[in-house]
Amino acid sequence: MRRKLIAGNWKMNGRMATNESLLAEIQAGLSQPACSIAVCVPAPYIVQCRGLLAGSPVDLGAQDVSAYEAGAYTGEVAAGMLAELGCKYVIIGHSERRAYHGETDASVAQKTVRVLQTGLTPIVCVGETLAEREGGLTNTIVGQQVDAVLEALGAGDLEKLVIAYEPVWAIGTGKTATPQMAQDVHAMIRGKLASKDAAAAAKVQILYGGSMKPDNAKELLAMSDIDGGLIGGAALKAVDFLAIISAA
Repeated sequence: MRRKLIAGNWKMNGRMATNESLLAEIQAGLSQPACSIAVCVPAPYIVQCRGLLAGSPVDLGAQDVSAYEAGAYTGEVAAGMLAELGCKYVIIGHSERRAYHGETDASVAQKTVRVLQTGLTPIVCVGETLAEREGGLTNTIVGQQVDAVLEALGAGDLEKLVIAYEPVWAIGTGKTATPQMAQDVHAMIRGKLASKDAAAAAKVQILYGGSMKPDNAKELLAMSDIDGGLIGGAALKAVDFLAIISAA
């Protein structure tokens, strides 16, 4: 059985003092979690959070990475740097990166390969807009995004992925796909993965990333192909994040 993963995406939030209090509250509320846990924090706070999380069951992650390992790429952060700083996970291709920074399926695939080469675990985000959902294009759009990554993978890479399905229309809007709607897309994604390697596809964690909250987490996580959540706003409140962890 696949172990659940609850990963918090802090986005561009946090300050030194609030980071410390948030992580202290989260760790104080954990006993023996039955799922994997991670927080993906803004780059300036990675070192601080590494220290705060030392010895805890909470892993550290970053929110983006360069497609290049070194060179004249001002402002970029290499996967090797993130590995040295103690990160385990890296979010790649979040819908906000695609929308605001022009990331494409090809660049997401390139970053995924770079992260895998460094030994980190990519959390690859895929999802459709409201217009695409209403146009009946969900499987086409999400399928294309998944295929771009699959085509770039080397032998043995597939089982090292984490996929996060994040319907763009449900991020920060308060809207949520019904558990069955989410399950249908997750099952389609797993089918795509299985077409490359069925055994590896059965091991891949596919997270739901569309406004998972304490009041809907249990139903979503009960679906057979939903292996956890990529949590936005609720990850910034210890009580909410802990409730989702408990549901997992």
